[in-house]
Amino acid sequence: MNELGMREEDRAGILVLTVEGFLDAHTAPKFEQMLAQAIAQKRYRIVVQCSGLTYISSTGLGVFMAFIDTVRDAGGDIKLACVTPKVYKVFDLLGFPKLLEFYGTVDEALPRFAGSATR
Repeated sequence: MNELGMREEDRAGILVLTVEGFLDAHTAPKFEQMLAQAIAQKRYRIVVQCSGLTYISSTGLGVFMAFIDTVRDAGGDIKLACVTPKVYKVFDLLGFPKLLEFYGTVDEALPRFAGSATR
C-alpha cells in the first residue's frame, strides 16, 4: 500500500503543507482531514508543497476542489508549489491550471497572497 507523508509549517501566517508520496483514494482522507483542520482553525492562506508528491489520482484532485471555494470565500487561497512535471500533467489534463495557481517554489508562492506579511 502506498502512503502519503505530510507535514505543516507556518511561514509568516501562511500554512505550508508538504505532501509526499501518493495522493489517491486510500490517502486522500488524510489530506482532506489536514485541510479541514486548517480551515477549522481559520487558516485560509495555504501553499501545498508538492516536490515529493509522486502520484495524484482524481480523488486526490477532488480534495482541492472540496475546499477551494470555502478558502476563497474567507479571503484566502490554496496555491501549489514545486509540482513535478509528471504530477502537473494530471492537474493540466483536468484543467486545474485555470482554477489554481502553480509556482516553481514555495518562496514564489508566499508573496502572492493578498495582505501577506511577506509581500
